Amino acid sequence: RMAPTGEVRLTQDRRFLTPMVVSGTHSLDMCLWLMGDAAKPVSVYARSTERVMSELGTKDATFGVFTMADGSIWSMNICWALPKEWPGAVYGLEIGIVGTKGVIDIEDTHRDVILATEMPQGPGYNPDGLTIDVERNVDFLTSFPPGDTYGGELWGPMREETNTWFQRIYNKKNTPHATAAEGHRNLMLTMAMDLSAKTGREIELPIDAAELMKGLEA
Repeated sequence: RMAPTGEVRLTQDRRFLTPMVVSGTHSLDMCLWLMGDAAKPVSVYARSTERVMSELGTKDATFGVFTMADGSIWSMNICWALPKEWPGAVYGLEIGIVGTKGVIDIEDTHRDVILATEMPQGPGYNPDGLTIDVERNVDFLTSFPPGDTYGGELWGPMREETNTWFQRIYNKKNTPHATAAEGHRNLMLTMAMDLSAKTGREIELPIDAAELMKGLEA
């Protein structure tokens, strides 16, 4: 909860700043990439809960179930309401895809490198005005998505991603980065989950952007 609590405070208009829109786009993009040709969603049904994060104008968690064009189903959920003392400073991710010819299991919760200390560990994001009212003495290291910093430079996933992005732009190399169209598709799907949770009904996909916004703003 520490990371979204810090980040949400930076935004004045939080109507559409939800766990799915902010955090869900990344895991959704990964899952659709792994599913390949089967990743053609035709409908989604979702539910949300609002308890502790409602005071900041957002949701605790959202769970959605997609139906694909070939009849396969896929579920995902994002939760922002873990205890403030939770050792994962920023995020943890688990993905499981079960097919008739294979299984992919990804455990990215960062529980393989753990720090336990008498010295309190700060939040992953610490904007001005954020009050830390609990102590975290256990930390899952490397849970900050950009990676680690040393000497004013990033080391880790974001360093590699940035360098390969430059290679894509300057040298026309083929890289696995999401395209603008894929990014827009991902955002529309996460917002469709929010619309389903708001209305309590299944949403047929694809959905027109104007219709989607009209439903969310109602």
